Amino acid sequence: MQKTVNILNKRAKFDYEILDKYTAGIVLTGTEIKSIRLGKASIAESFCEFHDGELFVINSHIEEYLYGTHYNHKAKSERKLLLNKRELKKLDKDSDNKGLTIVPLRLFTNEKGLAKLDIALCRGKKNYDKRESLKEQDTKRDIDRIKKSF
Repeated sequence: MQKTVNILNKRAKFDYEILDKYTAGIVLTGTEIKSIRLGKASIAESFCEFHDGELFVINSHIEEYLYGTHYNHKAKSERKLLLNKRELKKLDKDSDNKGLTIVPLRLFTNEKGLAKLDIALCRGKKNYDKRESLKEQDTKRDIDRIKKSF
C-alpha cells in the first residue's frame, strides 16, 4: 500500500477568505507524478488562470525526478486542471468579478494513487481581517489549553 501525499498551501487560509471549494484532477507526465509521490512539490505561491476556457495552475513547483533521464519535466510550468464543464463555467464567471481569484489549497493523492488538487474561489483579506484571524487562533489555542488541563 502506498502512502498518501498531502501538500498544503498554509498561507492561503491566512491571506484569503475562502468562498467555494472544488477538487480537480491534474494533467501530469510520468516524472511529475513520481516526484509528487515522493513529496517533492510546492503550491505555496501558485494560482489558477483560465486560457481558452481551460483552467491552468500557474507557478506550482514540482521538483525534477531524481532518476529521470532526458524525458524529465520542467520544475515550474503550467499544468492543466480537470473539472466538469459546469464547474469550469461557474468558476470562469465568478472569477471575472473584481477581487476574486482561484487559489490551490491542497495537493494530494487519492486511494488510487492519482494526484488531485483542492482549489478555492477566494477573496483577498485586508490587514485588519488578518489580525482578527490571528486573534481567533490565539483564543482557540487558549481555550484548548484550558480544556486540556481539566
